[in-house]
Amino acid sequence: MKQTAEFDLIVYGATGYTGRLVAEYLSQAYADGANLRWAMAGRDAGKLAMVRQEIGAPTDTPLVVADIGDPASLRAMVGRTRVVLTTVGPYQLYGEPLVAACAEMGADYVDLCGEPAWMRKMIDTYGEAAGRSGARIVFSCGFDSIPFDLGVFYLQQAARQRFGAPLPRIKGRVRKMKGTFSGGTAASLKATLAAAKADPQVLRLLGDPFALTPGFNGPPQPAADRPAYDDSLGSWAAPFIMAAINTRNVHRSNFLLGHAYGEDFAYDEMLLTGPGEQGRATAEAVASDRSLASDKAPKPGEGPSREERENGFYDLLFIGEMADGRTLRASVAGKRDPGYGSTSRMIAEAALCLVWEAQETPGGIWTAAPAMGEKLIRRLTERAGLTFRMEA
Repeated sequence: MKQTAEFDLIVYGATGYTGRLVAEYLSQAYADGANLRWAMAGRDAGKLAMVRQEIGAPTDTPLVVADIGDPASLRAMVGRTRVVLTTVGPYQLYGEPLVAACAEMGADYVDLCGEPAWMRKMIDTYGEAAGRSGARIVFSCGFDSIPFDLGVFYLQQAARQRFGAPLPRIKGRVRKMKGTFSGGTAASLKATLAAAKADPQVLRLLGDPFALTPGFNGPPQPAADRPAYDDSLGSWAAPFIMAAINTRNVHRSNFLLGHAYGEDFAYDEMLLTGPGEQGRATAEAVASDRSLASDKAPKPGEGPSREERENGFYDLLFIGEMADGRTLRASVAGKRDPGYGSTSRMIAEAALCLVWEAQETPGGIWTAAPAMGEKLIRRLTERAGLTFRMEA
C-alpha cells in the first residue's frame, strides 16, 4: 500500500450508474471535517462536472480524466491515489488495465466484480506483482460478496468462541430481499456467458467451487442448483443467482486465512421462497427465470429509482452445523436496495477501511474477510446500515 499520495481515494466510473451513487455517498457521509481527500474520475471532464453538480458534491471536488483505452491516463490516475475504487464493468472487458497498473504501482484497488473466471486470471497474472508492490487488490466489494463473505467469517468467529473449533458446514440462505438489478449486472452476466461459450477453460472455472483457490481442491460441495425443500427451516429454497460468485469468494477467504474454516469446509447458498405449494411454485419460477440474460434485461446505465433504492432491504441467514449435530446461527441484514443503495456504501467503506484501518494487510489479491475482517464489519455496522447478529 502507498503511505502517501495526493488522494486517499479516487472513484473511477463516477459518471456511471453505481459510480455516481458512490460519489454521492462520499460527498454526503464524508463532508467537511472528515479529513478525506477524494476525487471523481471518468472519461469525460464535462460529464464529471455535471454529475458533481447534480449530486451536490462540493464544487472543489477534484475531477480526474482517465480512460481504460489510454494506459498513460490510467497510470497517471493510479499514481495520484492510495486506492482506486472502480465501478467500470464488465470487468472482463474493461478491468485488466487498471488491475495491472495498481499491481505495478502499489495502489490499492476495490471493485464490484462478480466474474470468477476473470478474477482467477487476475490472480494468476498479477498476484505476485501485487505482493511485491504492496498493492491490496480486493474484488467483489458489494452485495456480491461482502455480506456473505463476512457473514460466514462472523459465524466462524463465534463458533471458535462457542465450540473451540470451526464449523465444517454452513448454509447461507436469503430469507428476504427487496431490490432490482441494473444494466451493469446484466452486462456482466452476458459477457460471462459469451466468454464461457468461446473458451472451455472459462466454462470449467465457472463450474468449479474452488476456482479461486489455486492449488487447492476441497471436498464436493452441496447441490444448490435446483429447488429443494429445507426441513430444518420449513421452507422451499431456490437457486440464488449470486451464489456462483459468493461461494467462490467464501472458499477463497478460507484459503487465504490458512483454512481457518477447515480443509473439509462445505458451503452453499439458496433463496428461501416459503412453505407449501406456493413456496414450491415460487422456487420453480425462480429456478427457470432467465430474464437477466435476455434482451429484455435493463441496459448499462439503467437501474432502480431513488425510491426503490431507499425502500429496498435484505436479510441473510447463516446456519452452521458441527459434525456432532450442534448448530449455530447468525444473520446479516442491510438497509436499502442490496445491489445499489447498499452496495455503494459497502464498496466505499471497504476502500476507506483499506486506507485507514487495514494497514497491516500485505500486498496481494484478497477477498474482504481476510483483508479487513472485523474492522470492516465494524465500519459497515456503524456507517453503512448493515447489522450482524447471532440468532438463537
